Amino acid sequence: MQWRKRFRDYLISLRRGLRVLAAPVKGDNGRGGLFIHPYLGYGSRDRVFLMGRVFHQPGFGSSMQEDRLKRDLVDLLRRLWRKPIVGARVRVRYKDTTTVVETDRHGFFRVDMTLGTMPSDVTWHSVELSLDKPVDERATTTGEFFTPTHAATYGVISDIDDTVVYTGVANTAKMLWRLFALGSDSRVIFPGVPELYQGFYQGRSGEDGNPLVYVSRAPWSIYQVLVAMFQLHRIPNGPILILREWGMKRGSLLPRRARDHKLDAIRHVLDLYDSMSFVLVGDSGQHDPETYTRILSENPGRILAIYIRDVSHDPERSEAIVNLAREAGVDCEVISTTDSADMAEHAAKQGLILEQALEAVRRV
Repeated sequence: MQWRKRFRDYLISLRRGLRVLAAPVKGDNGRGGLFIHPYLGYGSRDRVFLMGRVFHQPGFGSSMQEDRLKRDLVDLLRRLWRKPIVGARVRVRYKDTTTVVETDRHGFFRVDMTLGTMPSDVTWHSVELSLDKPVDERATTTGEFFTPTHAATYGVISDIDDTVVYTGVANTAKMLWRLFALGSDSRVIFPGVPELYQGFYQGRSGEDGNPLVYVSRAPWSIYQVLVAMFQLHRIPNGPILILREWGMKRGSLLPRRARDHKLDAIRHVLDLYDSMSFVLVGDSGQHDPETYTRILSENPGRILAIYIRDVSHDPERSEAIVNLAREAGVDCEVISTTDSADMAEHAAKQGLILEQALEAVRRV
């Protein structure tokens, strides 16, 4: 009987994973053709930034709408066979503001638009996207972007890999297996992360609605998996910036380093929210401490705290990380630890999160 239960759980997990992977192509109901896939964006009172992709996907299997398993299998095949559209012109409209952007050689586009009419004081807004070239009225879709309300008191920029999730985020199959098959024993999310990030989102009053922006070195193909993972574990929703395509359209024949892309991404967020202070969260395994210290020196007084998840298990590296801010001559604490509770305790002492949030992290 035990093997039957495991087999049944395995099949359920496969179907859940299949549905997540097939999700990006479901908007056309099997008809095929051109498709715009926007990713979550972020904005301020006068600007909005978002990315997306335009591709052509084959149309077949539309008669299988009633059979969810077959429909998901067909949609997964259509996703594998879709082709990016190079040089497509995407029209982006928010209220009375319109701009047109062009896709790169991988079909990706980037929108950085100055707004004529300010967004209302809510967190999520809709933006309309359509194709000017090639013209296809059926490709029209809606994107979303986040803006902090008047209640927000600070923002959070967090790495994902080895900071929110354990190593292996770039391995789609491994991530899906951990996410859906292993349940609470999956070791996908570091303990205490959902509670800590909810504390950041709720902020000093419990109702701040502080913006959280996530950055990752994973490929765009795993974007939907990350979104599903955040929803499953109740991590606050926010734009996920994939660094692999952050340096696109730079006209350089040589690829830029991922840490340069991260610097660009963080600088862009800080520029967009130029009157807001930030908390930075990363890990010790790559270059987050050095990158964050550089951001700290470029933005004196704006970085409230830097939290580094210590995954290197190297005492010398840990000590060097703690000394970084001191060496930079900037008054900001760098907390290096393996435990989310240590981050939460410091954040509570600094008045960044409530005591209730700290207790929630401790209970994990």
